[in-house]
Formats: sequence, C-alpha cells, structure tokens
Amino acid sequence: MIVVGSGVAGLTTAVVLAESGRRVSVWAREPAGRTTSAVAGGLWWPYRIEPEPLVGAWALETLRVYEELADRPAETGVRLVEGVHRGARLDELGEWAGRVPGLRAVADGLAARLPLIDMPAHLAWLRGRLTEAGGTVRERDVTDLAAVPAGVVVNCTGLGARSLVPDPAVRPVRGQLVVVENPGITTWFTSVDHASDASTYFFPQPDGLVLGGTAEEDAWSPEPDPATAAAIVERCAAVRPEIAGARVLAHRVGLRPARDAVRLERRLLPDGRTLVHNYGHGGAGVTVAWGCAREAAALASG
Repeated sequence: MIVVGSGVAGLTTAVVLAESGRRVSVWAREPAGRTTSAVAGGLWWPYRIEPEPLVGAWALETLRVYEELADRPAETGVRLVEGVHRGARLDELGEWAGRVPGLRAVADGLAARLPLIDMPAHLAWLRGRLTEAGGTVRERDVTDLAAVPAGVVVNCTGLGARSLVPDPAVRPVRGQLVVVENPGITTWFTSVDHASDASTYFFPQPDGLVLGGTAEEDAWSPEPDPATAAAIVERCAAVRPEIAGARVLAHRVGLRPARDAVRLERRLLPDGRTLVHNYGHGGAGVTVAWGCAREAAALASG
C-alpha cells in the first residue's frame, strides 16, 4: 500500500494504516519539512474547509487525539494553550462547537484552551511513529497515480491533486506568516474577517511568535511580500503593542489546498486496483487529520 504525499494528511493516514497491520510506504516529491503543513500556524480550529457537518465530526475526532498527545508536548509537538477568537460567536458555528471542552463566550468573542501544534516537530514525530510501525518514507516524484505500483494507492497530495488527478476544483489560498522573537506572549489570538483576504492572529510556538496572516485565493506565489509582512506585524501590534518591537526571525508562505468540499472517497483505477482520495482540506488539514485519516484507512481496507 502506498500513500502519496508527506504532509500531515499523508503521514497521519500512513500511521493509521501501518498501526492496523498494513505494509505502508509514503511516496512524496519533497520531505515533510518542505510541505505546506510544515509552515502552518498549527492551531486546531476548522477554517476554510467544507462541508461543515462532516468537518465537525472529523475535527472532534482529531481533537480527542491531540488532547492525549498534549500530555507529551516535547515529544509530539502538541500543547493545549488558552486563547481568544475575537468576533466569533457560538450561534454562528456548527453543532461541533458545542462539544469542544471549555469553549465559552467572552466579551469580545470565544475563548478556549485548544491544541496548538508545533508543526515541524509534529511532522517529525509522525514520521518516527510511522517508522516504528514498520512504514517507510521515500522521495518519489509521482506524476501518474495509476502508475504507482501498489494494490491500494492513497492520494494525500493536497494542492498537487490539481494537476495529478487532475482536479481543477483544488485551488490555492495563499497564507503569509511572519515569525518574530516572542516578547512574552503565552496565549493565542485570532480575528478573522471572512470578507477580506487579510486576518490577524498570533500563535506562541517554541521557535518564536507566529504572526498572520493572509488568505489570498488563487494566488500562487511562494515568495513573501515585504509590504504584506509589514501589514501583518502592524495588525498584530495593534492587539499586543509589544509585538511592534520584536525582532523578525523568519518569513513563511504556504498555499492551502482549498476545495468546495474535502474529497474523501474510494475509486477504482483502470486496472481495478483501489485508489482512495484524501485531499482538499483547505486551512484545516491539521484540524481534521486524524478523523480523515481513519476514514481514509477504512476505505483503503474495505
């Protein structure tokens, strides 16, 4: 069995399959550290992903896993951190929100203690867990899913599915981040205007304070834009003034694999072998990783 793609969806799916006793290899054009998953902010929260009823179930299943992994943050990269979604309201969210432990209304939005994942550390941990279960990871540039030599092929290629499937419904939503030295901030914050391609958020991670962000639809540039970076810092500093003087450590860009609905389904290849699609997770690949991986594994084994 071969899983194509080494982002959080691919590695998590491979772990679930390997731990169920399947022989699994992950094939990917680039290592996990160079995927979109590696530059994600890492907060558990459904964002830019559909359809909501299914997403809620996948997200809650994933939340339960992260709550367990948070007992070993140094190992797994997962911590539970307090924060506020400014402007968010419970009555604007799906039924899943009522099942998030501790999610509560506050003066300016919703507060909760949610998983915050250090993605480079978590991806490395997933790869280690896969190896322990007998799985392997190989660098392979897959250009034809039907040519992958396995009885079952699981497609977790994210934005790559646009050309590989091909599926023109997969589109990039560009996210730009700035990492600064943390001036002592211990809580996360988000303020998202869904009518704009600019938002304001910051996440305290071990390598610095991650500032965001943007959601630019159909934008393909992987290069950070200096003006956008300056605007991100300015928006975040308006919330926490101490951010204004923080030294910039890095600039990051990721292209979220958006789709009108997650594609999680089983198909047959022309020769009768099984192909399972698991992609189109938008800005919530981390949030639904385990829920989607378990469903994909069931489809692959069915």
